[in-house]
Amino acid sequence: MRSRTVSPWFRKAVVTGSVVLLVVVGLAAWFLFIAPDSESSAQTRLLADAGAPAGVSGQQSDPGSGLRLCNKTGSRIGVAIGYKENREWVTEGWWNVAAGACETLMAGPLVGRFYYVYAVDYDQGGIWGGKASMCTRDKMFTIRGIEDCVARGFEKNGFFEVDTGEQKSWTVQLTEPGETGTGGK
Repeated sequence: MRSRTVSPWFRKAVVTGSVVLLVVVGLAAWFLFIAPDSESSAQTRLLADAGAPAGVSGQQSDPGSGLRLCNKTGSRIGVAIGYKENREWVTEGWWNVAAGACETLMAGPLVGRFYYVYAVDYDQGGIWGGKASMCTRDKMFTIRGIEDCVARGFEKNGFFEVDTGEQKSWTVQLTEPGETGTGGK
């Protein structure tokens, strides 16, 4: 029986083709099974550990009231929010909320589980923020996308995550960092 020798270029072509095939199959598996397009999946969240800082609590609100924020401090605050809309991140601001007042940030039933909030204390200084980087600006804004904030002429700030538990309405309460609001998350 005669043996055939395989040329080195053929061997390299087979190895390279196999590696390319494995990469393509791996990417297809990632997009089909590992990264599902579900708003409640961890893959659609901006950051898994972007939880609320001290001085923040939340609870389900009256049905249909949307996303509300109550300022339980003695200061005026400015609030910006971030959320996912049609597979795109959107940030909006600013809502000015007087001391002791509540403001509706998003009216109507909530469609997502996770929302992101960044708040500034106008009177005493300080912020309520987190690890989820999103774009803002000094004036009223609606910004689509969270990438390259500074390169696009915006500021980059850290928002904290609000997990509504898929409720249709939710109220976030901001208090002084050492205090708590009514109800908990």
